[in-house]
Amino acid sequence: MKLTSIIAIYCLFWVMSAFMVLPFGVRTHDEAGIPKIPGQAESAPAHFQPGKIAKRATVLALVLFGLYYANYTFGWITPAMLDFTGGPPNYDGSRN
Repeated sequence: MKLTSIIAIYCLFWVMSAFMVLPFGVRTHDEAGIPKIPGQAESAPAHFQPGKIAKRATVLALVLFGLYYANYTFGWITPAMLDFTGGPPNYDGSRN
């Protein structure tokens, strides 16, 4: 696998991980006991910490990418294993 492919796939895993860890550890103003600004959404976080989210996303992305790369290297799960349709039919109409 080329280095550019590794970087691109890791970036995809990082963005996906960032969205996955975003809601964890968030407290609203009501939960934190802080008064809300008029017009503020009920679900707005009281203290947004992007650094903490980035660290969590980086760790999760490293784990997920490590599993992906190990599968790519060792071939634990192949595309043929995920084909539940039986594959394309042959010229005579049979499946194999």
